[in-house]
Amino acid sequence: MPAEAADSGASSRQQIADLRREIARHDAAYHGAAAAEIGDWDYDQLKRQLTTLEGQFPDAANGSPALAKIGDDRSGIFPTRRHRERMMSLEKVYTAADLRAFHARLAKRLGSDDLAYVVEPKFDGLAVSVTYENGRLVRALTRGNGIEGDDVTAHVRLIPGVPSELRTTSPPSVIEVRGELFVPFAEFARVNTEREAAGEARFANPRNLAAGTLRQLDPQEVVRRGLRLVFFGVGACVPTTVLPETQGDLPVQFTAWGLPAIVVRQVWPARGADELVRAVEACRVARTEFDFPTDGAVVKLQSLEGQREVGAGESAPRWAVAFKFPPDRTETQVRAITLQVGRSGVLTPVAELVPVVLSGSTISRATLHNRDEIARRDVRIGDTVVIEKAGEIIPAIVGVNLARRPPTAQPFEFPTQCPECHTAVAERKGEVAVRCVNAACPAQLRRRLEHFASKGALEIAGLGPTTIEALVAQGRVKDLPDLFRLRREDVMSAGKTSAKSAEQVLAAIEASRHAELWRWVYGLGIPQVGTVAARDLARRFRTLEGLMTAKVSAAANEREKAGDPALRAVVIYFADAKNRALVAKLIAAGVRPVGPPEPSATAVAGKTFVLTGSLPTLTRAQATGKIEAAGGKVGTTVSRHTHFVVAGADAGAKLEQARTLGLTIIDEAALRRMLLEE
Repeated sequence: MPAEAADSGASSRQQIADLRREIARHDAAYHGAAAAEIGDWDYDQLKRQLTTLEGQFPDAANGSPALAKIGDDRSGIFPTRRHRERMMSLEKVYTAADLRAFHARLAKRLGSDDLAYVVEPKFDGLAVSVTYENGRLVRALTRGNGIEGDDVTAHVRLIPGVPSELRTTSPPSVIEVRGELFVPFAEFARVNTEREAAGEARFANPRNLAAGTLRQLDPQEVVRRGLRLVFFGVGACVPTTVLPETQGDLPVQFTAWGLPAIVVRQVWPARGADELVRAVEACRVARTEFDFPTDGAVVKLQSLEGQREVGAGESAPRWAVAFKFPPDRTETQVRAITLQVGRSGVLTPVAELVPVVLSGSTISRATLHNRDEIARRDVRIGDTVVIEKAGEIIPAIVGVNLARRPPTAQPFEFPTQCPECHTAVAERKGEVAVRCVNAACPAQLRRRLEHFASKGALEIAGLGPTTIEALVAQGRVKDLPDLFRLRREDVMSAGKTSAKSAEQVLAAIEASRHAELWRWVYGLGIPQVGTVAARDLARRFRTLEGLMTAKVSAAANEREKAGDPALRAVVIYFADAKNRALVAKLIAAGVRPVGPPEPSATAVAGKTFVLTGSLPTLTRAQATGKIEAAGGKVGTTVSRHTHFVVAGADAGAKLEQARTLGLTIIDEAALRRMLLEE
């Protein structure tokens, strides 16, 4: 063998081994820890590079241990169960030429070039399979290794819209419905806002949030974090005669059974290669309007009989492919790295960027999450970095262009003292966060006050960040109770230039004394207590005094006995004498929150509502509060389990879906009549 050939083989063998190790590491982070270090696109490029090398150098490829064709998301936390029918992955394609090659392969197998397809959005979440036996939900599994997966039945039962029983008098004896667990953008933003306010790490993208939520031992986290499920496929089914003839009719069948499915307007039919390419492009353009995360389009042969005829390969069906959309990225320069101090003292580094337009918006800042993230990516001041919108929402730094690193680029040294109060920072065991431990730190106080006065909490109009910053700087507010001792001249000195505007702020503060209890529970900033948990706690304890005496050991139901993180957080919070003293001062200052009324005998009690559009006089939070106070529930997605859709101005997709399902649509006036307000 020539020396050059031997050297080439050795080099290729090393490259293949290195790639396999790197991919295996990312698999462990993505499937095992639910915390991907790189985006799907970058991961796919590694896999493509490996496949190319293995094809070019098969002898070198044989010298390294092969990777599994399907990832393994089994966590080791939950018991595992076998799928009745193997749950496969999808072959990924990236170009129009790839789509045409896929069509050509199917045309050859089926003996016809006139093939019909459907194109669906590729939800970016976690694949699951839910089994119904004689119409009843009996099991929900993650994909796992394709043969068996984690049993997450308790979690899936709590997802809004997932029925415990199919709506049919003649259900199949057994059916595995396949779908994707995901978190809608609105819920992703809400959860991250609450975590940031609590000084907790933000989730990098909706997929990480969905996977992380499913790994929580407490199933109620599914409710608190807004997890959703959409179905679009079938595994085992007995008898198959209950299924329609085409893939396009499958969502219609699912909807008739009461299952959440892809809506018809988000499915593009196509016939032949040219139409298929155009349909995928139409999906790419339309995805900017979706309220859920996507990372591509799924192409499926329309005929279910044709699907069965072409069958499956080793790890993927031959009748479908996933077309992956490239991420929207750009480069810009890091001008500085600054630190934000959260209300719990967590120091979060932020990259200050040369402003650049990305996905239609100007980006000038991007979070660097924590000290470890800066070190892992080796981001330096002066670097040229690659940014993309994580989950189509948050600008994130995904890499450094080392070729453009200037000699003057400076590594960032994480401070040993709080940049605001100069107290020595500390780390808690098991956390990556670095914290300022001074509870009196002005930055923490500002964040606590901003959270307290925010729209989601006490909603104190006029008490914004600028006014709060001035009040804290002047020493007029040193803790929450000080707000209720403010005078008109105090507020005017903090930036309100007229007596009228100052009086309006004072009136809003005064009104907050008697705000709904759940707003106070949330406004206190108790870790792990978001708005959903706050409403629940308010219903259970009914007064601040009752909440202060809460004990986990006095649990009154199975949920509490199993361990409720929000309740445990409340118990821990009030175990601290400083927190008990704070609430005692608030009560002494005349704070008397309004507890939830007993559910009334209105037409609202026991019914599920979905709000869409802008109502004439009520904010969404106000309408939600009124419905829940009357014993109703407010959902975020429309399904056959929805009793009423309350539609206002500029209502969008939810209104369309309600009409398609034949649901009752009402306006604000009708809602007020149901609440016996008119």
